[in-house]
Amino acid sequence: MGLERAEILTWLQETDESRLEELWRLADETRQNDVGSDVHLRGLIEVSNRCVRECAYCGISACAPKVERYLMTREEILDCADRAKACGFGTVVMQAGETPAISREWMAGIIREIKARTGLAITLSLGEREESELRAWKEAGADRYLLRFETTDPELYRDIHPSLPGTVSDRIAQLMGMREIGFEIGTGVMVGIPGQTWETLAQDIWTFRDYGMDMIGIGPYLPSPGTPLDGELGRRLRVRAGDRQVPNDPLTTLKALALTRLVCPRTNIPSTTALATLDPSSGRANGLLRGANVIMPNLTPAQYRALYQIYPGKAGLHETVDITVARIRAQIEALGRTVGQGPGTSPRMKGKA
Repeated sequence: MGLERAEILTWLQETDESRLEELWRLADETRQNDVGSDVHLRGLIEVSNRCVRECAYCGISACAPKVERYLMTREEILDCADRAKACGFGTVVMQAGETPAISREWMAGIIREIKARTGLAITLSLGEREESELRAWKEAGADRYLLRFETTDPELYRDIHPSLPGTVSDRIAQLMGMREIGFEIGTGVMVGIPGQTWETLAQDIWTFRDYGMDMIGIGPYLPSPGTPLDGELGRRLRVRAGDRQVPNDPLTTLKALALTRLVCPRTNIPSTTALATLDPSSGRANGLLRGANVIMPNLTPAQYRALYQIYPGKAGLHETVDITVARIRAQIEALGRTVGQGPGTSPRMKGKA
């Protein structure tokens, strides 16, 4: 659907329920027509909560208080990948804070072993990395890389995501470099982060369209206690945004998700854990009904899952893997959808050598 930027801005602020029903219908029809009824399950492995960055919103950042740090062993990660294969998933997603503890050689070896044992697609989300690391991981067998740019507002980005000494953080440039290497690339934003205006969020969605992302995650901002955004910085940024501040509620998140589907019809879009956390009863289902086609069940061992607290109270935090997967499968079937088979490759990548 050829939405213009002004139309995106108008839809984001729409409150009329009958009008919103039209938006939901358009997003769901677009999803069906362009990516089908399959919901792809991708097993999430939270490899480490160590991080050198000081992102103002994140509960595992270097500046977050009282975090017990961990790094999963090679054997633990491989066990999770085996579990993903046994559950019938097509992909594993290895996610971690940005840390030198995850070295180029160590991760390349794990990638090769997962490929040899399971044949699963491999998605990485390990922060901003050197080109040599990215190339080594692609050569080892990684298929995708997720790096959320969080906001297109440069001033807000600097406020919430300070660069490391001697560097300048440019996540769009990193994503384009990953594409050149051959990765499917994924990104995303938080909805309702302090300082985010309606105009900024509309520009974020427009940017998704311009760069043709393969995967896009849309989730609500959930404050993490003790982080700068949960304190004075957050208050200051909300004052700066004034009456244009975007709320971090389920409705606004779903509007952003639906609009993302309309401007990026062939992109893989998850119904996020953050949305399910904000709305435990129906958040994940509503995401699937408004354009999403991916869910990422958490396979992280229980002793680590509780420590990977980028925000508090994550949905399914204390469930077993079996219970989580059974509940998600039942939810998908209740919506008349089917669990996808295979890796769920981006349509942009299909047919390439």
